Amino acid sequence: MVGRTPQYPAPLASPSVLRVALPTPLRRVFDYLPGRERPTAGWVPGLRVRVPFGRREMVGVVVEVAADSDFELAKLKPIAALIDQTPLPEEWLWLCRFTARYYQHSLGDTLAHAMPALLRQGRPLEARTRERWRCTPEGAALDPATLRQAKRQGELLGLLQQHTAGLVGSAVLAHGFARPQLEGLRAKGLVECEEEPLTRAVQPGTPTLAEPSLTLNREQGEALAALHEGLGRFSPSLLHGVTGSGKTEVYLQLIEAVLDRGGQALVLVPEIGLTPQTLERFRRRFSVPVVMIHSGVSDGERLDVWEAARSGRARVVVGTRSAIFTPMEKLGAIIVDEEHDASFKQQEGLRYSARDLAVVRARREQLPVVLGSATPSLESLAHASRGHYRHLKLNRRAGSASFARLELVDLRIKRREGGLGQESIEAIKTQLDAGHQVLVFINRRGFAPTLSCQQCGHIFDCPSCDARMTLHRQPPRLVCHHCDHQAPLPDACPKCASGDLRPLGAGTERTEETLQARFPDARILRIDRDSTRRKDALSDALDEVRSARPCILVGTQMLAKGHHFPHVTLVVVVNADGGLYSSDFRALEQSAQLLVQVAGRAGRAALPGRVLIQTMHPDDPNLRLLASQGYDVLAERLLDERRAAGLPPFRFIALLRAEAADQASVETLLAQGAGQLRAWLIERELPVDCLGPVPAPMERRQNRYHAQLMLAADRRSQLHEAAAWLVAWLEDAPLARKVRWSIDIDPLSLS
Repeated sequence: MVGRTPQYPAPLASPSVLRVALPTPLRRVFDYLPGRERPTAGWVPGLRVRVPFGRREMVGVVVEVAADSDFELAKLKPIAALIDQTPLPEEWLWLCRFTARYYQHSLGDTLAHAMPALLRQGRPLEARTRERWRCTPEGAALDPATLRQAKRQGELLGLLQQHTAGLVGSAVLAHGFARPQLEGLRAKGLVECEEEPLTRAVQPGTPTLAEPSLTLNREQGEALAALHEGLGRFSPSLLHGVTGSGKTEVYLQLIEAVLDRGGQALVLVPEIGLTPQTLERFRRRFSVPVVMIHSGVSDGERLDVWEAARSGRARVVVGTRSAIFTPMEKLGAIIVDEEHDASFKQQEGLRYSARDLAVVRARREQLPVVLGSATPSLESLAHASRGHYRHLKLNRRAGSASFARLELVDLRIKRREGGLGQESIEAIKTQLDAGHQVLVFINRRGFAPTLSCQQCGHIFDCPSCDARMTLHRQPPRLVCHHCDHQAPLPDACPKCASGDLRPLGAGTERTEETLQARFPDARILRIDRDSTRRKDALSDALDEVRSARPCILVGTQMLAKGHHFPHVTLVVVVNADGGLYSSDFRALEQSAQLLVQVAGRAGRAALPGRVLIQTMHPDDPNLRLLASQGYDVLAERLLDERRAAGLPPFRFIALLRAEAADQASVETLLAQGAGQLRAWLIERELPVDCLGPVPAPMERRQNRYHAQLMLAADRRSQLHEAAAWLVAWLEDAPLARKVRWSIDIDPLSLS
């Protein structure tokens, strides 16, 4: 596999105008004149420049080189400085252009989002280096004992002789040596130093694997063979494997084939919490550089990884959704693990879907893309049913692991402790007595979702949102989980002055407290956003789980995604009813995915697993279907319902959201926009439905009023034409300056 040569248009001999995209919300580019500095290869798109903008200077990207402008040339300002001599990669620029166009977003803002922060600030795109010290042939042959007059130099020489590949400067210092000792050995000609990039290129002839691959079962082997057929061309596949079926091993062996062909691989995972464990497994398997990109890495590290991937030195990149924009010189495959996960959709600013962009990028660069999940999204299942994706199934668990059956536990008219029914408590005791581990899943953090007065019924609401305050005990306070407003615990009811205030419902803290009282000798680990704020808190807790000692894990959906807990034999879902009767049409799909994913943590090794799903609605037909026949059968029913209702994936939608401190401004703007749009649609005879405006499901949040307008169409092109017209109208509407608004193409949530 060879790198792709950029296909930029030939530079103009003497360009008059440079069109520059700047990181502003304005959906336009800005014309500038070339400055005194000239690129050695001429002006082409992709060069970063520093330009005057108002009273300040900004870093932008040249996106077009033109001979003329719509403005008088005499009124145009010259660029202040040329930052790059080499343009940013053409494929990267193409992906950013597509993203901005498809998601109706500013191109300059998209480019800024897609590059590391240091590049946005004007730092040069070059690899940071470090020193590597190694023995010269003379130093390797010399007995360190001969350096009796310089004992520490002799000890350092002995250390370097043990490391034929040399040691980086920081490692030498970590062994207790100092710079003068290195310089002393270099002056004697016994050691030498070279500058190397932080991510080193693999040496020619280095084997791909650091440890052997695992043996695949028949289903895994057939799936891998099918994926091999797609190498070197656009080949989208849905790897639909039940939890514990060995999808990751299939990924690893596909990446091995890509690396053997000289290529690179990009692996997207939904959560930062999954990145370290994925990275560790990949680094154990491969001897080539494997790097990671997510919001937790420093700006300097992100720039290093970006440059190493662009140059081809980093052979495997593992990252969360923003990693889809990583330029890679020899990209050979893209893998999206847990492709159904909502985390792949950015929910603010540039509202892109990394999963969908992975397919777009793979088509553009003619390479295979694998979407893997035990509970595929209905969009991916629809693509597979139409033949757009190859549907590869793994129906059995790897090794000797067996499936855990889902059992519905009826909570009606039954006493509960911390959200747990008696049947669940007894099942937990049985597993702990047997020396096993238990996972208790409750997707609510805090102690209780509501604090109520038993005398008058008053409920403590958030003063800024249409939401109730959540009671926390660690530390004691009331917290709104929507705007983070916090208040101390009240001593009495503000309405009737009664002191009889009681928590209603259960969160992770209350369930943890209940379990600690019930099982005082058991180790209980709570894993939620509150308990894992400390650095390494999550990894420390997961390490304890992997130690195989009996314990109870109490946690939110942080525990449901991708983790391998071989010693968990029981999963208890405290409340399965959250998504059954929501107004959001995707809620049932997402709730079913979450239930199946968390249930999949049980019985992943030789020990059999059991899953108890507590519910107040045991007769709900969808819940019963999920428990008795599984996610795939439920997904087929949901697809039939979506088809009949004209909802995605059978139609395409866009959501215009608006908010302001003044409710009338929001309502007036959206009503005017809807009226203007409907008139335009009739005039153009464009078959697009304009629905609303309506208040958002939570109308008041952070003391701002929220409303929305939905567009729906049978074809993407029709939807985008209408959305583009609406965006242009909003940008010119005077009232829109008083309202914060955003357009969301293919929204995952209607909230």
